[in-house]
Amino acid sequence: MSADEPIPLNPQQAYKMLEDDPRAILVDIRSSMEFLFVGHAKGAVHVPWIDEPDWTVNPHFVTDIRKLVLGGAICTEDEGCSPVVLICRSGKRSHEAGKALIKADFSRVFHVDEGFEGELNEQHQRSSVNGWRYHGLPWEQC
Repeated sequence: MSADEPIPLNPQQAYKMLEDDPRAILVDIRSSMEFLFVGHAKGAVHVPWIDEPDWTVNPHFVTDIRKLVLGGAICTEDEGCSPVVLICRSGKRSHEAGKALIKADFSRVFHVDEGFEGELNEQHQRSSVNGWRYHGLPWEQC
């Protein structure tokens, strides 16, 4: 892992960070349909990285995240800036989105490497091998 990549966390590590640091922000970057209908981690803020109808990278993604962290106004000399923890379905999109944030000078960027649903099993099903939901962490569905 290099300095231009987000720091991977497993779901339990991410949950602990969110519990221990009230400034940490969990951002679900999946599409609106995934966020609403598949479910999402409790307390997650939704900012899609790629979304319908065009399925292209959100040109406002970095700006939207800056707004969440008040443009860096919640950075302190002692503690640095708020940690931004990204989560997607399986950890791939959150890794890419994290790299974009780091390129835009965000300093504390993490991603849930197993994602919300995790990897596919032999039957091509998710949430049965790993992921936020598989580990029984708090989540909700609309």
